[in-house]
Amino acid sequence: MPWHNVAAYFLGGMFLANFFPHFIAGMSGVRFYTPFATPPFRGLSSPVVNMLYALFNLAMAYALLVVIGSLELQRVPHVAVSAAGFGLASIFIARSVTKLRGSSQSLPTASRGNDGGGGVASV
Repeated sequence: MPWHNVAAYFLGGMFLANFFPHFIAGMSGVRFYTPFATPPFRGLSSPVVNMLYALFNLAMAYALLVVIGSLELQRVPHVAVSAAGFGLASIFIARSVTKLRGSSQSLPTASRGNDGGGGVASV
């Protein structure tokens, strides 16, 4: 496998990992960290900005994995390099968000209400 395909698969996996938190935040209507906030990478951006940034990440992942790298899911080395990029980026993102939020801050939870369902939110 050529070195440029290895780089494309690894970076494509990283962009794919970065797609998910921004997509989930945007679809949930939650403000989340982006490079476009003030201050960059530390401030919170609107859900619309997060959706646009998520779509940018998805487009970059597609371009790197499919257009440049010609990813074949049947080939274990292709998937392994992509998964390594995805996994390392996921760990980095999780650690960065934890650091930005502060380790003592708890995550938001669903309202318990009167549903008796133990906090399961309905849409």
